[in-house]
Amino acid sequence: MSRLVHEEDLDDLARGAAVLGTGGGGNPYIGKLMAQQAIREHGPVTLVDAAEVPDDAVVVQAAMMGAPTVMVEKLPRGDEAAQAFSMLEEFLGRPVTHVVCGEAGGVNSTIPFVVAATLGLPLVDADGMGRAFPELQMVMPGLLGVSATPLVVADEKGNSILLRTVGNRWTERLARTATIEMGCSSAFASYVMSGQQLRDTMVLGTLSLCQDIGRLIVRARAQHRDPVRAVADRLDGRPVFTGRVVDIERRTETGFARGRAVLSGTGDDAGSDLVLNFQNEHLVATRDGSVVASVPDLIIVLDSDTAEPVTTEEIRYGFRVSVLVAPCDPRWRTEAGLELVGPRYFGYPFDYIALEDRLSTGTGTP
Repeated sequence: MSRLVHEEDLDDLARGAAVLGTGGGGNPYIGKLMAQQAIREHGPVTLVDAAEVPDDAVVVQAAMMGAPTVMVEKLPRGDEAAQAFSMLEEFLGRPVTHVVCGEAGGVNSTIPFVVAATLGLPLVDADGMGRAFPELQMVMPGLLGVSATPLVVADEKGNSILLRTVGNRWTERLARTATIEMGCSSAFASYVMSGQQLRDTMVLGTLSLCQDIGRLIVRARAQHRDPVRAVADRLDGRPVFTGRVVDIERRTETGFARGRAVLSGTGDDAGSDLVLNFQNEHLVATRDGSVVASVPDLIIVLDSDTAEPVTTEEIRYGFRVSVLVAPCDPRWRTEAGLELVGPRYFGYPFDYIALEDRLSTGTGTP
C-alpha cells in the first residue's frame, strides 16, 4: 500500500538506515537534512510497495559513491543524482518511472528521497542489499544477473559521465576512478530494471524496516528499556561486545574510508579487546585474536547508552559502544553471494561462518 513520506518521517528512517548501513552508507545527519530540504521544496514523497510497480516500469537505483570521510567535508550540492537521472533518461530514450535505493545507509537511503521529490517520482520500498557494502557491483540485482550499466555518475561541479561496460566489476572500477577524480564523492543512477526484475532481485520492504528500527530505538529509550537489546531482537541479531574505543586508524584510500577501531571491553567484556576492520562498512570483528563475525553478516556499532548508530567516519577515541551482529539476506550466503561479498573477496584468509553457526558452536561469540 502506497503512502506519503513527510519531512518529519525522516528522523526515524535515517536513524534506522544507519543501523542497517553497518558503519557505512554515508552520514545519516547529512542525508536526512538533504532529503528534508527536498521534501520541503517539492512536497512529500510517495513510497510504494514493489507489488504496486507495473511490469513495464523503468526503475533506477540512486546512490552516492565515495569515501564517507570526504562526504562530511565536501557536502553534496543536492542535485547531482537528479542530474544523473536526467542524463540516463536521455540515453534510454524513455522516462524513468520509479526510484529505488541501491543500499541501506545514512545517505544512501535518503538521497533517493531527494531524487524522488525533485523529479516527482514514486520511491519503491526496497533496496539492493538489505545492508550496505562498499562496492557498486555488490547488489542483489548484480548477483542475479542485472547489469549495472548504462550508468551515469555525476558530481557537484556539473560533470557527468555515462558508462557502458562489459561487466559490473568493470563498472565499479571505472566509476570509482571517475569518483576519485571528482573529489572522492559523486552520485550515480544505475541498474535499470523492469518491475518484474525489481520484485525478483531486490530486498523488499527495507525503507519500512529502517523507519521501524528508528522508532524502536526512540520508544525503547522513552520506556527506559535497553535500546541496544531492542535493535538486536528486531534484527534477530546478537550483542557480541561492549567497550570503549581506545584506538582508531582511518585513512582515505582508493576512494574508500579504510581502517580499524580497537575497543577495550567494559562490564561483562572487561579484560577483552575487539578489533573492527572496515572499508566504508565494517567487514570483520575479531575478539582477542579470534574472528567473531564477518561479511556478509551485519556488524553494527551503536552508542551503548542511546543506541544511536555510529558510522565509520564518526567513530572516535573514547566512544562507549556496543557491537551487534545480525544475519544477512540468505541470498548473500550462497556460493555466488560469498564470492561477491564474502571475507575472501576483501582479502581475509578465512571462510565465512554464519552467525547462527557461530552461536551453535560457540566459535568466538559469547
